[in-house]
Parts: sequence; C-alpha cells; structure tokens
Amino acid sequence: MGLLQLQKISVDVPNVREILRGIDLTVEKGKLVVLTGPNGGGKSTLAKVIAGIQPSSSGSILLDGEDITSLDITARARRGVAFAFQQPVRFKGITVRDLISLSAGGPVSEGQMCELLRDVGLCARDYINREVDASLSGGEMKRIEIASVLLRRAKLTIFDEPEAGIDLWSFTNLIHIFERMRGRMEGAMVVISHQERILAAADEIVVLADGRITAHGPREQILPTLLGGGEKCAYCPGQGEACAEGAKA
Repeated sequence: MGLLQLQKISVDVPNVREILRGIDLTVEKGKLVVLTGPNGGGKSTLAKVIAGIQPSSSGSILLDGEDITSLDITARARRGVAFAFQQPVRFKGITVRDLISLSAGGPVSEGQMCELLRDVGLCARDYINREVDASLSGGEMKRIEIASVLLRRAKLTIFDEPEAGIDLWSFTNLIHIFERMRGRMEGAMVVISHQERILAAADEIVVLADGRITAHGPREQILPTLLGGGEKCAYCPGQGEACAEGAKA
C-alpha cells in the first residue's frame, strides 16, 4: 500500500467539461514524483483535489491507509498534507518569523531560521522581521513559502510549479533542495512542473493529458520520450509538442 492512493478520481464542472477522468495513482513513501503534461490537462486541479482545496466529483483518496476524501484542507493538513501554491498567499501584519514558526507548530531557533532561509537563497538578517506582504517580490514570496513548507516535514508535500516567478539562481538552488530531499524523505513529494531539471530530479514521472494519466513510470523510462529531439510526446495526444517544449524550457 502506497502513502497516497487515488482511486477513480473525477472532477466534473457542470455545463463545462470533465476536468479529471477516473484518475488512479499510487505514490510510495520516499518518492519524488513529478506530474507533467500539456497545459489544461488537469495537473493543478489534481493537486488541489489531493490537498482538499477542491472537492472531487467521485472517487476516493487514501493517505497512509486512511480515507481522507471527506476531509477539508485544514483536516488534511493536520493529517500531514502540505501544499505550496503557484502564487503564494500574502499576509499583512505577519512577519517571516511568524510564518515559519506557524509552519513549524512552535518556536524556531535563530540558527534554524538562518539555515532554512539560506537554503532558499535568502539572508535571515534581511528577511526574518519583514512582513509577508506586497513589499516582497513574487520570487521572494515563493522562496519563503518553499522554506515554510519544507520545515513542516509533512507526510505528503505538494508543489504547484515551484519554479514560477523565481530567478535562475533561486531555481538552481531549488533543484539542489529537491535533490537533497530525495535521499532523506520520510514521506513523499509531488511536484507539478514542465522544467527538464525538475523532471530529471524525479524518481517517477506522471504524465497527465486531457484529464487522464497517459503515462506513469520511472524517470529513466518516461523522460527520454518527453524530450525526444523536438518530436511529439508519445503520451500527450494532440498536444504533445507543447508538453515536450515545456519540458525543455
């Protein structure tokens, strides 16, 4: 039994379309799984369903053997599900120190904060007492959110396009963080991304297209097909070029 099990997950939007179609997926402990595929394929929707942000129309979600399908985002967070948004939420009146302490569930030493922020390319002295508001750039907010999510050491951590809005140096450092975590994770990570370097850090790659999983397997098996010399991705019917180009970006 995997850490996360999705059984026949579907999401229907009335008068629009079926966004997810009978998704079956198992994520094992200790795995870094990257979810990729063409835009509009349902990746972010699936991440939000797992986190409890968006309800599914049908199907079941099990975490460590417990059925969490009916639980809301708060209850799932208490069970060990952490979610990092593509566009981080800003909190006027809350400092970086406050946010990190809330994520940790208690006080965090100055040394821990310095190490944590250094890992995401920020100097604690410059940021620890700043408010998490509009004075911070999108890249700064993304790095602070990543730091707070990593600190939680959740059973399951979900990143929705963590590379969005950050500079090249921060992106490179983010890859190093993911690579380090692969060897010491007690839980699992699911990362939504088109970026080749993030795909290359995965243990497993899941391709989602048109609301269905069209491929799932070890990185060595799936990645070469996604990056096949400009040819269409074999797993993304009708939109393969977009998937392959995104992976190479």
